[in-house]
Amino acid sequence: MASYESYITGMALASALARGDIQVAYMCLIPAINVYANAKVPIKIVAGTHKYGYGLVVNPEKIKNVKDLEEPGIRIGCVREGGAIDVLLHKTIDKYNLDEKKILNNIQRMDPPKQVLTIKTGQLDAAFLPEQWASMAEDLGFKMLLMSQDVWPEMQGSVLVVKEELIRDHPEVVEKLVKISQKATDWINQRPQEAAEIVSRQLQEAGGSLFPVEIADIAAKTEITPEVLLRSMNRLEYTTDIDPAVVQEAIDYVAQLGYIKSSFKAGDILDLSFIKP
Repeated sequence: MASYESYITGMALASALARGDIQVAYMCLIPAINVYANAKVPIKIVAGTHKYGYGLVVNPEKIKNVKDLEEPGIRIGCVREGGAIDVLLHKTIDKYNLDEKKILNNIQRMDPPKQVLTIKTGQLDAAFLPEQWASMAEDLGFKMLLMSQDVWPEMQGSVLVVKEELIRDHPEVVEKLVKISQKATDWINQRPQEAAEIVSRQLQEAGGSLFPVEIADIAAKTEITPEVLLRSMNRLEYTTDIDPAVVQEAIDYVAQLGYIKSSFKAGDILDLSFIKP
């Protein structure tokens, strides 16, 4: 589901919503907040897809605890400023009282596929990654040091967003989308192994399109197996339910970081009337 899109795809969805190319998207909560607040796109979050789905992976030979991230010369991968993983990076700095300047001096900005391939070539010591990329890094010898559960309890992962015009003009379509999403999350929870096999097959078929062109040769050797996917999926909590208080916390924190100009009420971006108990 939505967690298994690349970072680039997530940003493309935000841009497509802003341009008016699409009316519906599965995307991470943080980009949804950004596109609503910064691009003034009239969207509503009508359902969740999962909680969590992010982690910090490290080279265990160089990094034993989170404080080691401050050491000079430690190379840390992370997406660009304002992404969901970048926000988790700042949450980590806050929670563990890390030196922000030292950490940010060690950050190398790149998208998740390139981070994984840079890990493979020995050029990163740590990486803040979404799933399934974090679990893939483990297969390359890295260790999961922190998961989003450890840093941000109840963190909302991806959500289903629609344009307000779709709710106004075709509420029956929105109702069907939410219903399908509920069925999908139920199915994943009931058949995790089968779900992992399907997602693995789809990602393998996507092949090089997931990776930057300049590293396509290395990417071809990076296999996304059902075993990796199952481990990855087990680190998420699949549910369409959303806690408005958690969304409000995310909005307030993104505003605190300066990624949006000011906070706003979670109710402005939420319409949970389509979720059936």
